Amino acid sequence: MLAACGGGGGGTATAPATPTTPTTPEVPGAYADTIAYSGAATASLATPNENAAVIASHIQLGGQQFNYTATTGHLTATDARTGKAAASFFYIAYTVPGADLTRRPLIFFYNGGPGSASAFLHLGSFGPRRLVSTIPSASIAPVQLVDNQETLLAQADLVFVDAIGTGFSQAVAPSANQDFWGVDSDAAAFRDFVQRYIAVNKREASPKFLLGESYGAPRTAVLANLLEIAGVQLAGVVLHSAIMDYNSNCGVLDPGAISCEGYIPTYAATSAYHGRATPAPADFNAFVQQARNFAAGDYRSAIAAYLTNKVAPPASVIAQLVNDTGMPTLTWQQNFDMGPGYYQANAVPGQLLGRYDARVSAPAGSALTVDGDPSLTVINAAFTSSIATYLAGELHYSARSGYVSFNDIVNRWNFSHDGRQLPDTLPDLAAAMALNPKLRVMAVNGYHDLATPFHQTELDLARLGANPLIVLKYYASGHMTYLDDTARRLQQSDLINFVNSVTVAQ
Repeated sequence: MLAACGGGGGGTATAPATPTTPTTPEVPGAYADTIAYSGAATASLATPNENAAVIASHIQLGGQQFNYTATTGHLTATDARTGKAAASFFYIAYTVPGADLTRRPLIFFYNGGPGSASAFLHLGSFGPRRLVSTIPSASIAPVQLVDNQETLLAQADLVFVDAIGTGFSQAVAPSANQDFWGVDSDAAAFRDFVQRYIAVNKREASPKFLLGESYGAPRTAVLANLLEIAGVQLAGVVLHSAIMDYNSNCGVLDPGAISCEGYIPTYAATSAYHGRATPAPADFNAFVQQARNFAAGDYRSAIAAYLTNKVAPPASVIAQLVNDTGMPTLTWQQNFDMGPGYYQANAVPGQLLGRYDARVSAPAGSALTVDGDPSLTVINAAFTSSIATYLAGELHYSARSGYVSFNDIVNRWNFSHDGRQLPDTLPDLAAAMALNPKLRVMAVNGYHDLATPFHQTELDLARLGANPLIVLKYYASGHMTYLDDTARRLQQSDLINFVNSVTVAQ
């Protein structure tokens, strides 16, 4: 079941894009990388390089020209124990020349998977250029890059970095890519990259933030703790569509082994979107809150008795599930601890709902369902092709090998952490907050995400207790909340307020 936790643009393996041959004449600062990179498990580089394309660029923001510098290349993560080069991280940094680096915020972005490069966040969310999206439509939009009016570049410098074995990031001999395919080794390498970036760019005094999506969120918890231990103080972390404790998510473990309570409000919200809830809710937020209360109340009591002693659920609980989802009484009687895969295939007769965004649907058996998630199928090819052309055509970085947007390594990943077979990273986040009592946390979720449901995030973070430094934000969107135009605008505003809540207070 771990393969079902791809997240953040993962889920199905994609072939590397064609090599990033320059598509425009060479410009000052361009860089033609002579190294062929590989995402293979045993691959490693003989020696690292820290070369980069450094390009002066601009976009139109609110009708005004906004100037920035794009730096695209590699930095070397050095093993803290041996002092030797361990991995060569590929990154794209957007910075504003002449800014006061002591006050200018710095945000590190990365997707999850494990095995996903950061192309989805990079070209979908808050970078200076963005792919046009038609989500939640089930149509495949024409590929079009536009100036991103929701970029965060006016407020902060942005660094998008790829995990080892993805993009052009690769281990350095004697290490191999697979040596970093685990919870602890991955986070330690990211720590070393962040430290190297800070040192090279003299960003020690800058307010620093981490933003990790999907598996990137548990990576963030472990990474935050490692950075705080290393003396790198963070201003804030953003947990985007988080799966903080794999042991609490019934989409990871078999339904029937643990409660699917965390998914019940997502089922209700999605069924309401598809017109299946009865009666149709007049107030969506009130409807979702009712679903939360029901999940944490009557459903929790009934599912505990069902899982422990196989006690049949009360008729009133089944009736509420039927009303909230529109699924038949018999279906809920036979699938009381309903997992997300079953809901995805059966919530709307004849349709398969998207896993990453359950608002997207396609007729069962149609071309959009061949990979098991129409909400990923409608966008995947555009991101995979666009990152290669964008690197060469606008960032003026070229390589001899194809960019690995997703590497199917989930079943190779070592998920063990802190003595458990599957990671629970809430203690890591708690430890980071204990080391840095000023550390702020923002969790963002889409109401229609069947991979990392919003209520499960709430249940997980509740373990940290009431804390004004922890805020949760929700959007009418899916896993990649930013693909929805309305949600992206709202999320940009929330992120600006979050960053300002730290920097203004300094």
